Amino acid sequence: MSDIKRILQQITALSDVPDSSVLKRLINELRVTDNAPNLANNKIQELINLLRQYPEYGQGLAHFILKLITQSRQIVLYTDTGIMSDEGFFSGLRRLIGHRFLPLLPQEDSMIELVSCLFDQPQDERWLAMISKDNWVTLVGLLKVTDNRLDLVATAKNNILNAIVILSYRISGIGLHPDLIESYPQILNYSASFVAQNQEAVLFVNQYRQAHELDMLTDVTPDFEVNPAPLLVMLDQCENIVATVRKRIYKTGISIRLTNMMLRLDQSLQRMRVLTELVADDNQKRDYAIIELTQALITTASHRYSIGYLIDINTKLLSRKVTENAGRVGAHYISTDKDGYLKMFKKASIGGFVIAFMATLKVSAYHLALAPMGKAFVNSMIYGLGFVFIHIIRGTVATKQPAMTAAAIASTISEGHGKKSHQLTKLSELVVDILRTQFIAIVGNVMVAIPVALFISFIWLQYTGTHMVDAAKAASLLHDLDPFRSLALPHAAIAGVYLFLAGLIAGYYDNLAVYNHIGARICRHKLLNYLLPKAWLLKLGGFIEANLGAIMGNFLFGVFLGSTATVGYIFGLPLDIRHIAFASANLAHGLFNLPALEISWSLVLVSILGVALIGMVNLMVSFSLALFVALRSKEVRFFEWGRLTRLIFSHIISHPSDFFWPREKPMKYARIDSQGHMIFEDYSAQKGSELLPNNYVVRRLADVKISLESKQAHAKRKEASTDIHYDNKQNHDSSNFETSEGTSSQEKRATRKTAPKKVVHTDHNLESKSKNKNFNNASHTQDIQYDKVAKILAENDTSTANKVDNDTNSAGKAAIEAKNPLPKPNKPPKLP
Repeated sequence: MSDIKRILQQITALSDVPDSSVLKRLINELRVTDNAPNLANNKIQELINLLRQYPEYGQGLAHFILKLITQSRQIVLYTDTGIMSDEGFFSGLRRLIGHRFLPLLPQEDSMIELVSCLFDQPQDERWLAMISKDNWVTLVGLLKVTDNRLDLVATAKNNILNAIVILSYRISGIGLHPDLIESYPQILNYSASFVAQNQEAVLFVNQYRQAHELDMLTDVTPDFEVNPAPLLVMLDQCENIVATVRKRIYKTGISIRLTNMMLRLDQSLQRMRVLTELVADDNQKRDYAIIELTQALITTASHRYSIGYLIDINTKLLSRKVTENAGRVGAHYISTDKDGYLKMFKKASIGGFVIAFMATLKVSAYHLALAPMGKAFVNSMIYGLGFVFIHIIRGTVATKQPAMTAAAIASTISEGHGKKSHQLTKLSELVVDILRTQFIAIVGNVMVAIPVALFISFIWLQYTGTHMVDAAKAASLLHDLDPFRSLALPHAAIAGVYLFLAGLIAGYYDNLAVYNHIGARICRHKLLNYLLPKAWLLKLGGFIEANLGAIMGNFLFGVFLGSTATVGYIFGLPLDIRHIAFASANLAHGLFNLPALEISWSLVLVSILGVALIGMVNLMVSFSLALFVALRSKEVRFFEWGRLTRLIFSHIISHPSDFFWPREKPMKYARIDSQGHMIFEDYSAQKGSELLPNNYVVRRLADVKISLESKQAHAKRKEASTDIHYDNKQNHDSSNFETSEGTSSQEKRATRKTAPKKVVHTDHNLESKSKNKNFNNASHTQDIQYDKVAKILAENDTSTANKVDNDTNSAGKAAIEAKNPLPKPNKPPKLP
């Protein structure tokens, strides 16, 4: 008899008095410590075969697990596990560091503690990830609960339904949070979605509890299952609103707090959907929901006291903030066609021309007798102000990887663009386009910087009669380019890190400028208003807001380059930087000013090779870091890097020319145009002042409208009142719900002028053209309705529709009576 079978027999015998140590023995027997997916799946398959051969073992295991679950506090498990905490990073760090010195008290009745005890090995998360989804689904399907133990199911379902209600209130709170509303005032126009999802959640929970008789601690099969489609539709609406807000981040900016808030909102909506599917009658969705919830629980239990995990999730939060807010710099860094390719060459040529003069100034500054900090300041100003000047005259510097690149990379692997395999294929093609664009930028810098630097040295020699630098300095310049006898390549890697940091800094200041309305605030500055004309001040404010990220990124990048050598000198470390554009200019100065007797072909070739390798290291380090941040923000796992690398190398073998010359037919990307600019979907530019499109999916309150008859009646009445009429012209058997405006815009404006305080507009901009199949199959008879004093929501009797005020006209009465009102729940959801 196998050990797994013996353990299953013990579990079946102890199903009424479960002992977690027995379940832990089963987990230990199934655990695989090595990276062996076949072995892990074989052990799970052995368990599946036993459960198929002995169905009573599956029933005993199901009863055992349910009994353990009901003995613990479950609601926190459903509402908090796997959802981002609103705790700040430093407060969480202090708590975990304190745990190292004085351990936190465990919560004995918590499911987290139980799972932490069962899965106590650090490699458990990797082991479970190796098990195929098909085996997971098969295993969950074999765990059956007999009719005499439905009280356990009823207890678990009651807790799940309570968690749904709690999450629903949290979603409403986050969706209507003052910080979110202050940053995105348009969300108030669609706040009804966050309120209505709560109404649908409470309605679904109470109807489900009543239909399944969960209050009697049983789980009967009702004649008609409670349809969760209306609730799922409202969750879709909330998710779409969050997605629309994200699309406007480039215009509104975002803070770390709001990033955290929107991430928690996303996760809470997804968890609410999972819990709804957990109690729904669709067995396949229920099994997938169980698997997803179990994996989230195990992950949280294994990392709850980990400082590394806390740092990990917060850096992911920073990565998401950086990649979701594209830097609004003037230059493009990705070309997909020949026009963009040639434009990048022209911009790089401008940059190379200026860099030749910057390199000359830096070489000339070598003769200044300055203290180390003085040299650092002078070099930093040469680099920083030079880069800013290049940006202002619309040039570019090779190997720059701004936040725009990270945002473009992230756009190809966003959740809404298909499967991960397809996303990685598109990502590999984007990598090719980025590397080709950087190649032509390097060519543009080098091809102009070298001849201009030679010309400067020649003119210097002609007008002064002496070389610009002596022979020792010239030899030193060439020695610094030697990839074999100097630290040129490690120093080039340091410059690559600075290039990456410059991109993050540019994204940070772009976001800061937009989020804090820097341009508008500059226009209100009293001193500037006194000194500058209004037109100049408006241009200044617009320029700074649009270019603050690029200016600060370029300037601080220059400061990093100019001060690294001084920092290394102070601390006695061999630190310096090498950038290909400056290396090419230094190559020209060194060869021109070096005595002819000391020049050899080997020296020239090694120096040229050093320049090429410096550029390659610059590019690969900066690009790899930008790619890592983008993949991290979208939670692409590390093992997918291997597939991405194989795709890129296969492209090198099959089409090597794509890395140096534009393709005949450029690739198309969802959010990147041919010039490398991000494409933002701004509905406000297309639909007037509306945040969302008119064909937005409708909620069950959305067939409310103000009829023309009601407006005319309001205008005639002397006493203030509010009548809300329903559009009853819909076909109740149709798959689409569509509302009718019924009045022209001129009539609406006339009505507002006569009775501005007597008309309530309830979701009049939302037209129900949803193609959601679940929503279309929902029963129309459960639609929520209101009369003027909200009596329909306050009564639990269908006769409430007859209590509408007598002032309501006959058409309004007919529309109200055509639908059943929302019944008042018999009692509120039972919360522990």
